[in-house]
Amino acid sequence: MAAIKQRRPAGGKKSKKGASWRFTLDLTHPVEDGILDSANFETFLKERIKVNGKTGNLGNVVQVGRMKSKINITSEKQFSKRYLKYLTKKYLKKNNLRDWLRVVASDKETYELRYFQISQDDEESEADE
Repeated sequence: MAAIKQRRPAGGKKSKKGASWRFTLDLTHPVEDGILDSANFETFLKERIKVNGKTGNLGNVVQVGRMKSKINITSEKQFSKRYLKYLTKKYLKKNNLRDWLRVVASDKETYELRYFQISQDDEESEADE
């Protein structure tokens, strides 16, 4: 007797209709100190984020929003967190802030701008020698 193969229903693929990428940039420390303008940074991101290889092509795919000192980026299409770090570092370099601030991942979906920790003891000991 020949074995009869049963066919599975074609519903094996799941649609990722509700999938979205959400990232947050925490600018609290530099904004409170007045060395960074969050509104200016938001416009920079809106102008520079590429969608399908073109800048200024956000449409309904990528939303950039600002709440006080935090910037939220939501994307319906795949979006790299690393690309967000690249753009942030580019903005810091453009405004000559790269020497004082660094971009650190505080959790899976959040980047935070922190100051470099420069210890005063090292500088004093080098001056004594």
